[in-house]
Formats: sequence, C-alpha cells, structure tokens
Amino acid sequence: MSKLKAYRFPIILLASIIIGSIIGLIFGEKANVIKPLGDIFINLLFMVVIPLVFFSISSAIANMDSMRRLGKIMGSMMSVFIVTGIIASVFMLVATVMFSPSSNANIPLETPEEIEEITFADQLVQTFTVPDFVDLFSRSNMLALIIFSVLVGVATGLVGEQGKPFAKFLSGGSEVFMKIVQLIMYYAPIGLGAYFASLIGEFGTALIGDYAKAIIIYYPVSILYFFIGFTLYAFIAGGREGVVRFWKNILAPAATALGTGSSVATLPINLQAAQKIGVPKDIRETVLPLGATIHMDGSCLSAMLKIAFVFGVFNMDFSGFSTFLTAIGICLLSGIVMSGIPGGGFIGEMMIVTLYGLPLQALPIISAIGVVVDPPATMVNATGDTVASMVVTRQLDGKDWIKAGEVS
Repeated sequence: MSKLKAYRFPIILLASIIIGSIIGLIFGEKANVIKPLGDIFINLLFMVVIPLVFFSISSAIANMDSMRRLGKIMGSMMSVFIVTGIIASVFMLVATVMFSPSSNANIPLETPEEIEEITFADQLVQTFTVPDFVDLFSRSNMLALIIFSVLVGVATGLVGEQGKPFAKFLSGGSEVFMKIVQLIMYYAPIGLGAYFASLIGEFGTALIGDYAKAIIIYYPVSILYFFIGFTLYAFIAGGREGVVRFWKNILAPAATALGTGSSVATLPINLQAAQKIGVPKDIRETVLPLGATIHMDGSCLSAMLKIAFVFGVFNMDFSGFSTFLTAIGICLLSGIVMSGIPGGGFIGEMMIVTLYGLPLQALPIISAIGVVVDPPATMVNATGDTVASMVVTRQLDGKDWIKAGEVS
C-alpha cells in the first residue's frame, strides 16, 4: 500500500491517458469534441511557467549560503554532476540514433512559409539574451529568463543583509506559484485524458506503438547505464575496492528509490550506504542532500528520449551537430537546474517545446513518457548521488581515500 501511495498520482495520470486513448480508439475523430479540455490544461501550464521559473531559481540561489562555506566541495561536486549528466545524455543519444523511439506516427508540423536564415552566433545571442526586459516574459525566451533569474539570485545573495527582505519576497513568490502549479495539477488527469482521446482519435494506434517502442528503449538503456556507468564511476573513484564497496552497499538505496519513487525519500538510506563505503562525513552530507535535488542522471536519460521521440512524432530530422549539442544542453538543464525545482520535469518539457519551436500539442505527448519511465529514472537519479560522492572524494582526498575511509 505504501508503494501504491508513493506512485498514486503517476498511476492516476497513466490511467487517465489510457482511458483517453481508449476513448480515442472507440470514437475516432469524433473525440476531438473534448480536445478543448486538454488545451485548457496546456495553456494553464504555459501561463504559470514564466513566474514559476523566475521565483524558483532566483529564490533558491539567493538562499544558498552553504556555497560560500563549502566552495571546494561544491566546485568539485558540480563538475562531477555536469560530467555525469553529459555522459548520461550522450549514452541515450547513441541509443536513440541506433533505435529510433518513434517511426510510425507522423503528426504534421506547421511551418511558416518564409524562414529567416540566421548564423550560429546570432542564434546563440537570441537564445541566451533578449534586447528588452519585457521580452523575458515570453516562453520563447526561456534560457534568457533562466540566466536572468540566476543573476537576480546571485545579486541578492551578494547584497547581504539589505537583500534579505527581497530574498524573502522571492521565497514567498516561489511558494505561491508552486501552490498554483499544485492546483493546476489537480486538473491534469482530465486535461491529459481529453487530449490523448483527441490525439489517438486522429492518429490511431501508430502513436501507441511509438510509446511502447520508447518505453522498450528506456528501460534497458537506463539499466545498462546503472550497471556499466556506475561501475565505471566507482572504479575511477576507488579502483576495484571502490567497485566492490559500491555494489555491496547500493542495492538498498536502489530498491528504496524504486519503491518510493523519490530521491529525497531515499536520502537516509543513501547517507548510510555512503558511510559504509567510506565517504567522509563532510562530503557525503553535502553531496547527497544537494544531489537529491540537483543531480538527476535518470532525468538526463529521459529528457534525451523525449527529444528524440517528439522529433520522430513530428517528422523532424533528429541529426546534426547543432541539434545534438542543443539536445545535450537541454538534458543538462533538465537533469541539474530544473530538477532542483518542484515540478521541474514539466518546465524541462516546456523548454524542449519552446527551444525547438514545437507546437503546444507536443507538451502532453512528451509528458506521457515521463510518467511511464519514472521508476527506473528515480533509481538512477538516487544511486547516482552515492557514486558521485565517491568521485568527489577521489578528487579532494586523492586516490588513497578508499584505504583511509572507515567502513562502518
């Protein structure tokens, strides 16, 4: 019952998608009559995303006093988080290039008659900055908004005592808009169910087959990354002894993550495992709590799958260096920056939609993937924190840390 309770909402969402799909199969294109119910849900999410991103990121950074005290650990930790996130993204990228997650359903993508040609340098400028403050309020400038939010948070922290009232305002704004998201999510089963009824009614069983193919790709790839990737990281951290200690102690956190569906709920078991492995107290008690919120290799894996999937569904060419580089960047944002925000999964999905110029109906299509891949993604997210703490220890304490570490 406790496991069912932990996955209650994802199960409800999955059930609503299945019911909506059945309605679409039965009634066909007549199911389009309830499509506005799905459009309402999508519009509500896009309506709240701009203030949510600003308040969440800026308030989180404005209150990060621990970074000043533990700069060395934090610097090493972030480098490990970024490198492992890139590796996870590339790992899934290779899998999606070899085995396309969608090939049956091709939803037409409306494109303008005239497309303006811009250079790569101009594209970078337009992606990361805007010429006017008011342009930050558009969801098409999401990365520029994130950079602005980071700057506001850093500046608030640097001001010190005078910035505390503003930091309190940012924290209050974050809480308010998270409550709005919570209220909107009560409507999610109806919205997603209605949208999938119209979607399946129009495009039939081909789209269902694509979802099955995406799931078949994700589960083996995430399990392979869990065994191969984490074994490699443990070996880099502590050689053969590091590998032995890691696998001797990691199964309990992995099972807990699968059972609870929460990296935060797995944290106590993870701390205990890291202690038994021999990770020093100051490192494990910094890396693991922060990793539970901002280190998500499983989310990087799923973000890449979502990008490749939606490209196939909309019959877009998923190839080329710039396309892959952008995809890896989005995966990093989804797995590190956005994962630290409650509801960050949806924001990451919105980024995929906006940065690639996809229509609004792409959002529920890729959101459904996140629902069904959550269990293995959570397992990879949580256990990745433990092996990351080992690598951080190797960087800070040298290669002989594994001999000095007390296993208790």
